[in-house]
Amino acid sequence: MKAEEIRQLSTEELIQKEKVLKKDLFDLKYQRKLGRVERPSRFKSIKREIARILTILNEREKDGNKS
Repeated sequence: MKAEEIRQLSTEELIQKEKVLKKDLFDLKYQRKLGRVERPSRFKSIKREIARILTILNEREKDGNKS
């Protein structure tokens, strides 16, 4: 998901998406411990998407505090 698409989501949707992605990351880490990760590239993509979401949430929080 691109940053432009993420910006169109509401704050509540972003928080929910972040929770889902963090659970996916946790599950991937568990699979890595068991040695059954099919697509190791998912680690990088999930971490980046979480970072994008957190960045946008922080931007919204700062804009809200300035008003």
